[in-house]
Amino acid sequence: MIRIIHVISGLDTGGAEVMLVKVLQGLDRARFTNIVISLTDRGQLGEQIEASGIALHTLGMKRGCPNLSALVRLRRLFTTLQPTIVQSWLYHADLLSTLAVKVSGSPILVWNLRCSHMDLTGYSRLTRVVQRMLVWLSHVPVAVIANSVAGRQQHARLGYRPRRWVVIPNGFDLQRFRPDRSARAAIRTEWGLSDDTVLVAFIARVDPMKDHATFLDAAKRVVDSKRKAHFVLVGKDTETLAPSVAKRGLTDHVLLLGHHGHIEQLLPGVDVGCLSSLGEGFPNVLGEAMACGIPCISTDVGDARDIIGDTGLVVPLRDPASLAGAMTDLIDRGPAGRAKLGYAARVRIEAEYALPKVAEWYEVLYTELAAQSRSSRERMG
Repeated sequence: MIRIIHVISGLDTGGAEVMLVKVLQGLDRARFTNIVISLTDRGQLGEQIEASGIALHTLGMKRGCPNLSALVRLRRLFTTLQPTIVQSWLYHADLLSTLAVKVSGSPILVWNLRCSHMDLTGYSRLTRVVQRMLVWLSHVPVAVIANSVAGRQQHARLGYRPRRWVVIPNGFDLQRFRPDRSARAAIRTEWGLSDDTVLVAFIARVDPMKDHATFLDAAKRVVDSKRKAHFVLVGKDTETLAPSVAKRGLTDHVLLLGHHGHIEQLLPGVDVGCLSSLGEGFPNVLGEAMACGIPCISTDVGDARDIIGDTGLVVPLRDPASLAGAMTDLIDRGPAGRAKLGYAARVRIEAEYALPKVAEWYEVLYTELAAQSRSSRERMG
């Protein structure tokens, strides 16, 4: 049995956190035992992880506050639980896991990178320091997984020099995320929208990297063009964007939902998925929307262009005019034009990014690394 400890910065809903849950669900329980350690708290996904029978430990760190005692507790957990592999997710978890591995023995360490370009000027000084430290330490893990080619390339430019690079894209549960014709009518009834109003959804937590300002500026242009459109922002803290929405005169055209625990029920009911991010690796929200048969628009970040292919539109970063132009393009294509793109999007996700295929890639990597570790120990002793 291969025992894997997954260390992650936190468990609020986000791309990396959701993908961790999917990997946990996809790995063969007969061959792999999984344990999760959150550096902070249980977040929004902790209950789901424990409900699936996976042990969860939390270290209680406060975001942005380095904590030596958390490192001590992490090292103690590694020593007690004796993992075959430590798999860390996100920068802060990469750093603490590396330090804990160095002082607790030599379990196999694997990092998991979930972004490509990040403009860190909008983040804390601590995050910038952590990234620089990871560049120096990037030779320590036996492998670094990137969820996108763009992410691998960007981190190599930053100076990452791991012993081995592995690219494993995000995968999607095609039973959970699938087209549902009844969802569109239900949403319009609930929100009081007419059948001919085109609903554009942007699903992302409030974060400098997501660039909600560009999305709202584009929405303003679409509204000013007299297109019949409505916009919904979904994700942690999106309700705090109300002043920005009001400033642009969009209060009657934008719905701020905040965190939504069942996004698979929402997505099939929208007409267009949108992403205005400045930095992504492999955006989960694009794959989820496409799996639901929804055509998508994205800024040219990470592997978004390869994910979307010819099933949607890609625009430059920080360009409200181009983003608005893509929105009006899909609005003007009408229901039949959008349905054609949505069908192609679903087919593309089925062929390239189905969760069982992605989970198998993780299994192959973990099995190979565990075998190499056993062979090394046998030669030494």
